Amino acid sequence: MTRVAFQLQVRPELLDEYLARHSPVWPEMLAEIAAAGRRNYSLFLAEGGTLVGYYETDDDAAAQAYLAASPVAARWEAEMSRFFIGLDGRPDQAATALTEVFHLEDQLADAGDSPASDIDDNDNRNDTEGSAS
Repeated sequence: MTRVAFQLQVRPELLDEYLARHSPVWPEMLAEIAAAGRRNYSLFLAEGGTLVGYYETDDDAAAQAYLAASPVAARWEAEMSRFFIGLDGRPDQAATALTEVFHLEDQLADAGDSPASDIDDNDNRNDTEGSAS
């Protein structure tokens, strides 16, 4: 599985309309995103219009190719492109990818640990000795 994060800049004067366009997204666009193999897809909006997106996929190149060929995605992206600053091309194809620097589960797996094994038995005791009741 591949985790993909990206960043875009929404025009501050269009933030309200951008938010409205995502509440809800067209059902046929949602279906295309799922058919492309993207899942666990989220968008996060920060102050000033910085947008960070995240999704997971088994094959990002195939997902991008699927959406690039989709008439529904082309229509959606054509309507959405005016919302972004400094973007050449369709938002779904031209967003700036972010470099992943940390992923908890990967590091735990590499260390041979699991979250449950990190708990010290002493931290889980019922410490009633010396307590005022």
